[in-house]
Amino acid sequence: MTHTIIVTESTADIPAELIAKYDIRIIPLRLFFGEQSYADGVDITSAEFYSKLSASVQLPTTSQPSPADYTAMYEKLTAEHPGSPIISIHLSSGLSGTYQSATIGRSMLDDHSHITVIDSKSASYGYGLAVVHAARLAEQGKSVAEIEAGVAHILSRRELYFMVDDLEYLRKGGRIGRASAVLGTLLNVKPILSIDENGVIYPVEKVRGQKKAMTRIVEMMRQNLNVRKINLALGHTANRESCEPLLQMIREHYEIGELVFSEVGPVIGTHAGPGTIAMFAWPDEE
Repeated sequence: MTHTIIVTESTADIPAELIAKYDIRIIPLRLFFGEQSYADGVDITSAEFYSKLSASVQLPTTSQPSPADYTAMYEKLTAEHPGSPIISIHLSSGLSGTYQSATIGRSMLDDHSHITVIDSKSASYGYGLAVVHAARLAEQGKSVAEIEAGVAHILSRRELYFMVDDLEYLRKGGRIGRASAVLGTLLNVKPILSIDENGVIYPVEKVRGQKKAMTRIVEMMRQNLNVRKINLALGHTANRESCEPLLQMIREHYEIGELVFSEVGPVIGTHAGPGTIAMFAWPDEE
């Protein structure tokens, strides 16, 4: 009996227990601290990454998998599971070239009609949640078309915000100037970021103080998610406890179905920095 196989990248920031439960296949991006290279999630954990990031003068760089890496994965899965469709879901093309690499990798196969490549136009668990949803639908025996529709639906309904703790990393990445970073730090400014419909990160607001930033996130969330019950994922930089105040605020307004804690990985973490907290929420429609 054939079943649809779900492929994604390490940037989906999916907890290990969900990867194992749904047999999601992960292709890692690479991370470079100087000459030292690491496979994201394989050679370096999130905790190790943020420790090195805090001690590093320069930002690390990241490298997407090559088209050949995707071809190799697709060939391997096709050989292991003859006749099984493959759905490959990727980090926003507005942030990375992984979607393009996957598309080229697919085209390099003589027969690639069984492989579907999707641009999530999102990042971190903002698309990881769609990957998990796709894997659940695949487990239920849904068709490729049904899974694609399910992915599109959940991505259209979810709310996503990142709250940055330290402006220095946005400065190092060239997103803001030194003067803005220094002044913002002195004023305890906490930028709130999101991702637009084109899959590009943009600033939503700048709020003074972490508690006010969390309060504002919940306010915006309530404006856009006018439902009683939600599924919720909270992203953190290897510090789960940092999410607790935001979780308690959200509990005051919503009944929570599924609750996931996700570690924000190196790609987003390189620019957002340690102490970043992310919120991903979508209606519980069961």
